[in-house]
Amino acid sequence: MTEKAWWRGAVIYQVYPRSLMDANNDGVGDLRGIINKLDYIASLNVDAIWISPFFKSPMKDFGYDISDYRQVDPMFGNETDIDELIAEAHQRNIKVIIDQVLSHTSDQHEWFIESREDKTNPKADWYVWADSKPDGMQPNNWLSIFGGPAWQWEPRRKQYYMHNFLTSQPDLNYHNPDVQQAVLDNVEFWLKKGVDGLRLDAITYCFHDKLLRDNPPKAEEDRVGRGFSPDNPYAFQYHYYNNALPENIGFIERLRSLMDKYPGTVTLGEVTSEDSLATMAEYTEGNNRLHMCYSFELLTDDYSADYIRSTVATLEQQMQQGWSCWAIGNHDVQRVVTRWGKGKGNAQMAKMLNAMLFSLRGSVCSYQGEELGLTEVDIQEHELQDPYGITFWPRFKGRDGCRTPLPWDNEAENAGFSQHKTWLPIPPEHKALAVSTQESNPESILHAYRAFLAWRRQHGAMRDGDIRFIDTPEPLLQFERQQDSEHFMLCFNLGDTSQQIMLEQNWQIIEPVAGMQAQWANRTGEQVNLPAYGVMIAKR
Repeated sequence: MTEKAWWRGAVIYQVYPRSLMDANNDGVGDLRGIINKLDYIASLNVDAIWISPFFKSPMKDFGYDISDYRQVDPMFGNETDIDELIAEAHQRNIKVIIDQVLSHTSDQHEWFIESREDKTNPKADWYVWADSKPDGMQPNNWLSIFGGPAWQWEPRRKQYYMHNFLTSQPDLNYHNPDVQQAVLDNVEFWLKKGVDGLRLDAITYCFHDKLLRDNPPKAEEDRVGRGFSPDNPYAFQYHYYNNALPENIGFIERLRSLMDKYPGTVTLGEVTSEDSLATMAEYTEGNNRLHMCYSFELLTDDYSADYIRSTVATLEQQMQQGWSCWAIGNHDVQRVVTRWGKGKGNAQMAKMLNAMLFSLRGSVCSYQGEELGLTEVDIQEHELQDPYGITFWPRFKGRDGCRTPLPWDNEAENAGFSQHKTWLPIPPEHKALAVSTQESNPESILHAYRAFLAWRRQHGAMRDGDIRFIDTPEPLLQFERQQDSEHFMLCFNLGDTSQQIMLEQNWQIIEPVAGMQAQWANRTGEQVNLPAYGVMIAKR
């Protein structure tokens, strides 16, 4: 892979800094902890790390509410630490992608503190302000993802300000060109430091409808999916006027122009919209927009071969010029072994899901802990940290259950994560999955993860070759990957009982990947048996 295209087919390991490793023993992970674990991350055979926000923040939304885009929050370390992290990662041939939260700031950002004072200050038009209706009600019916109206009254200005997320996360006014330039200046600060890419949080939320038109209601049967609970009133609307507006494209093109001044850097946009696949295709069209996008399409509760096949195939059809990036887990959704396992998840399922994800065409984001097969933690009400969960408890317990600290040592205090009480609990079932335990077990999920990625690295067809799906009954997902003369046939049994397929003799099943022998396909003549959560890879 050329330097400029390192990201095509790359495997990106998502680091949630609060929960990777605590180096200063205050119970919260930090940048020094990431540095200390870079050798481990390199051993996974991933190509890059994506680090969730570490910038100065009041932490109302755990770093996604930024009060200073150029400062490291003292909780995570200092500027020297991030400089060292970038340098040490590069020494290990690991690229560094950082989160950039551009659509909104913290209400403690100096821009907002100035903007809210009155209607005439230099930053007065830097956020989305609007007068009330004659009866004092909000300007329109827009809703916040975290519950309630997307408008908060500010008595200093005697106006409402808009927030798509928490009330402490006011939305920037991207219709103001000065705002766009200030945001791009902050981005360039990090590009000059040597980061290799940006993961663009909520990038579809930058612009709002200038006319503040009401969003139309959504039929009850359409309220599922898109990553939002149908119990959340946010799902009751079509978000045509506060999300994914056409004006976003102009800003994305300005951002890409800046990125092109730093060859080899990449943009990865988080896309949520009423038609995420179409938006992903639009946002990556041509050579002057985003390099890659990923959406919540595989982060939902939907788990079937048909759903995965149709989702990937639809995007392949729509995205003629762009590049996809797939994820089955992240810091915002229930752990995949629990979410898709529905009580039946086990080590074999975890290995199969990792292998399946790494075999799709596109790049991959793999969330920390997926290499261990971590399950969702059942957070109790008194342990809650996430404001999303606090608002919607008990129907929705929030995102804390997927954000718990990584277990490193089964024998150590707090599983080796910290010598201090951890910010979220580490349950006994996670200690049994600790890195130390899996390192000593050649059949572990961790060994299978490493071995599969080591095998994948050797084959261009698996990194960026074409993909063609084969029609198969549930629960089988079968497809081909091909690049030049290299041609693979892959099949994954998504179910917990054995399945059979037919395979012509001109296909040879490759040797089992280390750690996956027990679930590897075996054949008799042209009939192939896939055990529960089985995997088959054959080469023509």
